[in-house]
Amino acid sequence: MTNKRPLGLPSAKLIVIAGVAGLLAGAVAVYVTNTGSGNADMAAEVAAVAGSCEGTVELAKKVDEFARGEVAAMAAATTARPISLAFKGPEGQALETSDFAGKTVLLNLWATWCGPCREEMPALNNLQKEMGGEDFEVVAVNIDTGSDEKPKEFLAETGVDALRYYRDSTMGVFNTMKKEGLAFGLPVTLILDKQGCLVSAMNGPAVWDSADAKAMIAAAKGP
Repeated sequence: MTNKRPLGLPSAKLIVIAGVAGLLAGAVAVYVTNTGSGNADMAAEVAAVAGSCEGTVELAKKVDEFARGEVAAMAAATTARPISLAFKGPEGQALETSDFAGKTVLLNLWATWCGPCREEMPALNNLQKEMGGEDFEVVAVNIDTGSDEKPKEFLAETGVDALRYYRDSTMGVFNTMKKEGLAFGLPVTLILDKQGCLVSAMNGPAVWDSADAKAMIAAAKGP
């Protein structure tokens, strides 16, 4: 049985190590390798906003039934909660999560220095190839600081060709998620419904092109 921890966060030992690493390197984020630290109570500290997220909690419950195997660590939202994040699009244009209204989104934050992120990127690419379309998109947002050179080189070298290039070199998107209790380190992944509301979230990598993951995405997309 999967050992459950709130928000799928890593052990206390890893938190201490990450804190020391952050002090030494000036880092804002660390990466998470424990995929088994399970489903979580997503009780938000923000007020419920059921009016703008009608039906999301019910959808989250249905999606949570598929939180098993390779995606067992996905944590279902228990309150209506819109997610507002800002980042750059493929042409450098300003985007927000609200720009994806009408589409189910798997939002993933990654960086080239994050080993687990690098490992799961081909699976995210495969998921987009198989299930991406007008009603679903894998939105993988790179948060490397500095220029675009390194993340673009990594994507080219690993054959990631189906994911559009989303970017936030300020790491603001990560810090916003951290303040909202959704992110400890990298990778971190959210499922957002067609209204831009949180369905589920996890910290740590997953095999996103697995049968478990595809069943969960199919449930999130709905009929």
